[in-house]
Amino acid sequence: MKIGGVNALSSLLTDAKLLGTGAIKFGSPDLIILNSGGPATHLAENSILCGPANMRVVIRQPEGMPVTEPNNALEGKLELLGETPTLTAELEEWKHGCWYHSNIISAAGLGDLMNKLKQITPELKFHTEHRGLPKGAFWTGSVAYDMIQWTQPIALTKQPDNNAILAVLWLIEDFVVHNNTTGAFSVYGSNKDWTEAVNSILSANKKIEIELTEQPENSHQEISSINDQQHLDKIGQITDAIAKGMFYQINFGRFWRGKLVEHPLKIFHRLTVTNPAPFSAYVEAVDLGLAIVSSSPETLLRCNSGILSTAPIKGTVTRGANKSADLGMIASMIADVKERSEHRMLVDLMRNDLSIVSEVGTVNVSRFNVESYANVHHLVSHITGELSSEYTSSDAFDAVFPGGSITGCPRTMVSAAIDQIELTNRSFWTGSVGWFDPFSNDCSWNILIRTLEARKRGKSWSGVVGAGGGITIRSEPEMEVAEAVWKSQAIRKACGWLKPEFDVTNTGALQVTELPIENQFNFSQCGEINLVTESQNDDTIRNSVLIIDNLDSFTLNIANVVAGLGHNVCIVNGRNQISEHYALSGNLAKLLSNNPPSHIILGPGPGVPEDSKLTMAIANLAVAGELSVPLFGICLGHQAIGVTDGYELIQDPNGAIHGTPVVCQSDGTGLFVKQQESDLYVRYNSLLITGNGSGQFTANTFDEYGSIMGLRHNSLPIHSVQFHPESVGSENGIGIIKAFLGLKSDA
Repeated sequence: MKIGGVNALSSLLTDAKLLGTGAIKFGSPDLIILNSGGPATHLAENSILCGPANMRVVIRQPEGMPVTEPNNALEGKLELLGETPTLTAELEEWKHGCWYHSNIISAAGLGDLMNKLKQITPELKFHTEHRGLPKGAFWTGSVAYDMIQWTQPIALTKQPDNNAILAVLWLIEDFVVHNNTTGAFSVYGSNKDWTEAVNSILSANKKIEIELTEQPENSHQEISSINDQQHLDKIGQITDAIAKGMFYQINFGRFWRGKLVEHPLKIFHRLTVTNPAPFSAYVEAVDLGLAIVSSSPETLLRCNSGILSTAPIKGTVTRGANKSADLGMIASMIADVKERSEHRMLVDLMRNDLSIVSEVGTVNVSRFNVESYANVHHLVSHITGELSSEYTSSDAFDAVFPGGSITGCPRTMVSAAIDQIELTNRSFWTGSVGWFDPFSNDCSWNILIRTLEARKRGKSWSGVVGAGGGITIRSEPEMEVAEAVWKSQAIRKACGWLKPEFDVTNTGALQVTELPIENQFNFSQCGEINLVTESQNDDTIRNSVLIIDNLDSFTLNIANVVAGLGHNVCIVNGRNQISEHYALSGNLAKLLSNNPPSHIILGPGPGVPEDSKLTMAIANLAVAGELSVPLFGICLGHQAIGVTDGYELIQDPNGAIHGTPVVCQSDGTGLFVKQQESDLYVRYNSLLITGNGSGQFTANTFDEYGSIMGLRHNSLPIHSVQFHPESVGSENGIGIIKAFLGLKSDA
């Protein structure tokens, strides 16, 4: 088996003592390879081989992390942290043949830490030929999923061991780029001795290629964290929680562990041939006994010239036995309601997350594809936004980490549920490997799926491989268990844990198939979006559209539609200490009197309306006729208005619906005056209201089963809908929001 590209070059440079333990005069023996495998598409243009580094940052699990009462997210019980714990990292320098402690960096969070690294980064300028490459010195490395302790407001019940490695980032000043289209290598760097030596090797070898030895047999058996029956049982627990309205989708993983009989780098070499992927990576910290081997097809975040992009993968089928069967598998995935709903959910979530750091109104789906890899087809949407001048790409990384496709939504609730139901910490699986240039703000980060985390003890290596899938209300448990095996097969075979003849999938050529985009949002005159983080800045509510955020992962999508229609927006968290302060009747009346908003939107969220005291307080005020501004409830907000008026809240007898467009029939009144009487809107709900209430409201929209999808007050400007008008799959949802914003206040 022959290999080429940056993998082959890394071997040649190691032999020439320009990488590895022989290159200690240039820097550390640590090795980082970012290999974009597969066809040279927009996904895989260039690969990077990093030269020896002389500075790195190591983050370890600290003692004394916050502890709360154990969260029971499966029952909707969640305790949020009041503030993010301080993050500390150790800065190390390579001197005299080893890493020496240099300094401690303290930061408010992950993004803040990465921003601070700019201060110690030399400002170099390289004329890299292609977009999407570092333009100077850059930082690269790996971040464990367990860094979620600084990106989500929850305390982990199963905290990593004290001093466990959570992230390693290296400063790179010398590197080689391999262009996947032309096959050309380009060398950049500040150390002329190293760059000239590398160029000499490239000149002396007409073809950069090495022979890979035959894979040895691994007689050691792997051990799974759970068996198939336990996997099925966990899926049952999850779907029960979804049916109760606790969350919409959750990514559940299992793990296989075992001994390795090859160095992890050899395993990586094999994977680049047997399972090429556009965001493959190899990261090794030699002295820490840590190596990450990844053949990941998924990008978490890229930033090129101020344009942010993320590409969530959700929706998976195996390859067909031949071309005809392969096309049939693609067609079945595109038509599958479960796969499309699961994917749409992630698109809406990642639109929300990019909106945190993007200019208002700029986030959109730019392309929708089927991406075909060696063993599977995936549904992939590419979502873009313009980075706000207030933020850096590191702030963006903080906002989207960890990726929604490997957590689920709503993000905070499912992150707590993962901590509750998975039996072990994820460590680096579903974390990220990538790079960022602190001066240009360009970056590229993957999601660590199809990944081996290898650890060295003495002279022996062992490893762990994680795999799983998104569980929704429509999941078929046996298929979910099989999917985890599909996804893990290639890397478990490369480890030798599965025999070469083991094969539950077919193999096909890598390709990309473009699909039509569901919906795009075009805004020009945008208002501002502000967040009330403490009562002292609640004056921003005055004359704005006040949105109550009920811990949902779509709130900023609503805010961007409202702002895109020319209104200023103010968001208040409906489930924290500030909201509980506002929920007191005297405080709420004072707030709305001193700083009256133009409109109020009660947002969606997991659980039941009573979980948000502020939402219920506003609903009570409105239904009692004591609110002078128009009110609009979406999903949970709709349920809060209904419950306040006497409607009954029940589990949907026809089953939960998440991420699926459904036909809703209106009577043409209220917010539906200018809408089609029959239209498609996306639902995210397990619960709904039923009955007649007090008679103050009229149900003016229904689904195909006759379930209430909308309410309007008979005399006051109070309206609500069960569906999500802001979703990418709601064809004319913006018209509903626009109609609400056209209502005038009585004040």
